[in-house]
Amino acid sequence: MSVELFNNGSHICVAFRDLVSGEAVQANQFLIYDHQHAALIDPGGELTYSRLFMAISDYMNVKKLDYVVASHQDPDIVASVNKWLVGTDCKVVVPALWERFIPHFTRPGRLVDRVVAIPDEGTNLQLGNIRLMALPAHFLHAEGNFQFYDPLSRILFSGDLGANLPPGDLNAPVKKLSEIMPYMEGFHRRYMNSNKVCRLWANMVRQLDIEMIVPQHGRAFVGKKVVNEFISWIENLECGVDLVTQANYQLP
Repeated sequence: MSVELFNNGSHICVAFRDLVSGEAVQANQFLIYDHQHAALIDPGGELTYSRLFMAISDYMNVKKLDYVVASHQDPDIVASVNKWLVGTDCKVVVPALWERFIPHFTRPGRLVDRVVAIPDEGTNLQLGNIRLMALPAHFLHAEGNFQFYDPLSRILFSGDLGANLPPGDLNAPVKKLSEIMPYMEGFHRRYMNSNKVCRLWANMVRQLDIEMIVPQHGRAFVGKKVVNEFISWIENLECGVDLVTQANYQLP
């Protein structure tokens, strides 16, 4: 089932949250559609491809998809890339650091002239009448990692940052951080690299007008109050190498 996060008639942001079932971790996929142009963010693996293709066809001719965008290289992010390359005319947008790894998901030669590599400092992608901003989010959690900010909807697509896997309706917005903390804190302490990068990220995104933070797993943070609450929490989080001691590095 698709859920529209934003729709003003010519600009639409859609979340797909229920395409993965069984043993695999739940993952969200996102479509941004603006004036006949579209980007698909973090399309997932083969588990999602067929149902996602059909769901997107409710909004557009999928063959004309402009971009398949990958925040980083994980299988739940972009393992289905070969099928999107065959089924659409898309360009594949990936972090430059992972450009040489993405061919492992496809066949020799298929990526020729179809890759847009994001430099470490980020970039802006022209999409219809907007410029989709690729924001550096390195080490949150991947070494080369990006988030995507839509300036019209004011949605930050945050990848694994903000990931949460609570029971119940994943389409229900998070309005208060405490309600989601038991399903979020442990993941962030383990998967985010360090408090230093968390603070640098917080300093960067406070310059944006963010109405919604939408992670790749779980529920969205909706409204400036909880968005600011989340940014402040991350800014002060000890995680990753902050928590490591010699006890974690002993001979078995």
